[in-house]
Amino acid sequence: MKNKNIKYTFWNKKLMLVASLATALSVSSCDKDLLDTVPKTQVLTNNMWLTDNLTDQGVTGVYQNLRNGQMLYEYDTYVTLQGRDNSVLMNGTATASSGIFSSEWQNLYEGIHRANDAVYGLTNISPTEEVKKSRLLAEVKFLRAFYYYRLNQLYQGVPIYTEPIEWNKVDKPRNTEDEVWNLIVQDLTDCINETNLPNRYEAANANFGRISKSAAYALRGKVYMYRKEWQKAIDDFQKVKDLGHTLFGNYENLFKGENEKSPEIIFSIQNIALPGYGSNYQFRFGSRSAFGSNWNTFLVHPDAVDRYQKKDGSPFNWNDYIPGYNAMDPVKREVFFLRNNLTATEIANMTKKGLDMSLYLPTSNEQRVMAAYVDRDPRLSSNVILPYSTFVGANGATDQVFTSRWPYRQEFGGVFDLRTDIVPNFYYYPRKFVYTGANPGIPNREAGAYDYIVIRYADILLLWAEALNELHKSGEAVIKANEVRTRANVQPISLGIGEDDLRKEIRDERRRELMCEGVIYFDELRWKTLKETSFYAGNGIKEVWGRVNSPYTWGGDHLFTWPVPQLERERNTNLTQNPGWDN
Repeated sequence: MKNKNIKYTFWNKKLMLVASLATALSVSSCDKDLLDTVPKTQVLTNNMWLTDNLTDQGVTGVYQNLRNGQMLYEYDTYVTLQGRDNSVLMNGTATASSGIFSSEWQNLYEGIHRANDAVYGLTNISPTEEVKKSRLLAEVKFLRAFYYYRLNQLYQGVPIYTEPIEWNKVDKPRNTEDEVWNLIVQDLTDCINETNLPNRYEAANANFGRISKSAAYALRGKVYMYRKEWQKAIDDFQKVKDLGHTLFGNYENLFKGENEKSPEIIFSIQNIALPGYGSNYQFRFGSRSAFGSNWNTFLVHPDAVDRYQKKDGSPFNWNDYIPGYNAMDPVKREVFFLRNNLTATEIANMTKKGLDMSLYLPTSNEQRVMAAYVDRDPRLSSNVILPYSTFVGANGATDQVFTSRWPYRQEFGGVFDLRTDIVPNFYYYPRKFVYTGANPGIPNREAGAYDYIVIRYADILLLWAEALNELHKSGEAVIKANEVRTRANVQPISLGIGEDDLRKEIRDERRRELMCEGVIYFDELRWKTLKETSFYAGNGIKEVWGRVNSPYTWGGDHLFTWPVPQLERERNTNLTQNPGWDN
C-alpha cells in the first residue's frame, strides 16, 4: 500500500480542505446550479491570490475540480462495462433534460471558471516568484484544456470563456467544435513551450501527480487524433516516449498502489486513503464479499469478456469449447454454467426454468466452462472475476477466499460463494482496482488510495499505432501495437495484416487493454462505432451466458453527441441544441 507524502500541494488533505473552503466563499450557499457555482471574480481575486500560500490554494482548487462529476470509469458502463441498472443513455429514455448531461456540463465549466480565475490571479495579482508562477500558470492552462477537451468530446462545440466572469454573465453562444480544439491546442502548446514546466516527474519527486510537459504532449496528441492530423499526433506521441515514458513490466500489478508512479503513468488524479479524498473504485466495482460490503454498481459486459483472444492471438469462440453454443437461445445456455453436484431441489428448479438438463455434467460441468477461460489473454483474468475463479475478500476482519459459482450458495462444505447485491443473477464482476483481503489499509470503501489513471503510455502506444495505420504505415503500426501485446504475453499481430483488419484489431486491443479506465466510450464516439458495439439487436445488460435482463435501445445517430442541457439553454438563450435532441 502506498504512503503518499501529504505535506505537498494537491494531495495534502489540509490544503485541499482550505482550498475547498476558500472556493466555498465564492459560491452562493442557497443554490447549486451552474450560475451559482461559477466562482465570483471579486471574491477570488481579492482573497485567493494575495500571498504565495493563497496562490497554492487557488491552484489546488483547479486540480480539485478533477474529482467532481462523473468518475472516468463510469463512462465505460456504456461499452465494456454495464450498469447494474440501465441508464437513460442506454434504454432510450434520455432527453436534453436528463440530469447526467447538465451535471457534467456544470462540473466541467466549474473547472474552466476556476482555471480562468487562476490564470487571471497568477498573471495580475499573485506575488509568487516568477519561476514558480510560470509553472503554475502552465499547469492551470493544461487543466483548462482538459476540461474543454472533455466538453468537446461530449457536446462537440461549447461556449469559450477564457477570462473571469461575473456570475450573471454566462451568456455566450456556442463556439464550433474546431474552435474549441484550437483553444485546447493553444493552451497545451503554451504548456509545452513553458521552460519552467518539468518534462515529467520521477516517482521519487514530491510533485509527482502535477502536470508536466509529457502530459501536455499526450493530451495534444489525443486532440490531433480527433482532428485526424495523424502526423502531428505521431510527433507528439514520439515526444512522450522521448521524455521517458515506458510500459510497466507487469499488467496486473500496474494497477496496484505501489506501482501507480511508474513511468507508464502520464496523467492521473491523485487519491489518498482519507474520507473525501480517496477513490471509490472499491465501492462501485467491489462485491459484498470484498472489504466494505460494496454495491456492485458496475458489472462487466459479456461482450467485453468474449473479446479477449486466446494466448496464441486467435479469436475466442464459445463453439470451440461447447459445440452449438452460439446458435442456442441465450437463456438456455445457463445450463453450462451450473456448478457441479447440484442438489435434487436445484435440478428441479433448473428444469422448471426450461433448461435442458441432459446437457448438464454433474461432476464436470464447472471444468467444462472453466476450460473456456484458461488459455486466454492473461489480461482477462486480471480484469474480471470469471466463473469458478477465486477472489480473496473479507469475512469480517478475516481474509476469506470466495469463488464465483452458480447457483449461489452462501457456503457449502467450507467453500464460500462470492456474494453480491444481485445473487438471483449471475454476472461477470470487475477485479481490476478492487482491493483484496479484510484489511487493505483504507478507512472505508469510498476512501481508496488508488489513483484515477487518466492517461498512460499503453493508451498512447495504441493511439500511435492507430495514427500510423491511417497513414498507410501498417508495418510500423503493428510494431507499436505489439509492444502492448508483448507486455500482456499475447501472441503478436502478424506483420502481414491488412490496414482494415489492423484498424479493427487496434480498436479491439484498446477495448481489452484499457477496460475499466473510462477511455473506450470516447473512442466509440470518435470512431462512430457505438451503435455496432453496444446497440446491436438483442444487446442489453446481460448475464454471463447472454440472457438480457434489460435491453439497450438505439435512439438514433444523435447519441454520438450529448445534448446541450435544457436547463442551460433556459438560462442562456444564445445556446443552440445539437441535432436530434430537440425534445
